[in-house]
Amino acid sequence: MNADQNIDPNKSYMYCPNHGSLLDPFVLIALSKSPIVFVGKKEFARIPIFGFFYKRTVIMVDRSCEMSRKRVFEIAKKRLQNGLSMAIFPEGLVPSEEVVLAPFKKGAFSLAIEFQIPIVPQVYYDCKRFFSWDVFKGSLGTLRVHQHALIDTKGMNVQQDTQKLMDKTFELLQKDLQNDVKYMKDTNRKI
Repeated sequence: MNADQNIDPNKSYMYCPNHGSLLDPFVLIALSKSPIVFVGKKEFARIPIFGFFYKRTVIMVDRSCEMSRKRVFEIAKKRLQNGLSMAIFPEGLVPSEEVVLAPFKKGAFSLAIEFQIPIVPQVYYDCKRFFSWDVFKGSLGTLRVHQHALIDTKGMNVQQDTQKLMDKTFELLQKDLQNDVKYMKDTNRKI
């Protein structure tokens, strides 16, 4: 992993990586030096074997249900109050193969501002290429990760700054992905 700034294992953070495959959470767990709570789609709980572990480690959300989204927000607040770090893939989905980076949802950024914890922008270049949803695609190799410098949220206001923080993080990740030849070659390949 190429890290622009080190993480203090005794502090809380909001990890915001791009999302390219089911491999992404495992990469984040392997790289983390402290416990992380994930927010993820409840549909993944149905995947054999993976779902068993998923249900026990993730705050599950039904994105089609407003009550479920509010419940997740409340659970996430409690976990952050207990000093844990949180990981939310801000795209809210694994985008289709030709998408560089899907639009972000606001949840991770409003929580980070509310709890005044830094955003940890991470770029996963190879997860989509090595472990894709496309069954005809995949290979072995080294996973490259770039962890950008933390984005501080101290002094930010949820109402005024959430969109700006989200846009800044999106632009940072998108630029990094677009400048990576291997990622773009793979992303632009049509199914």
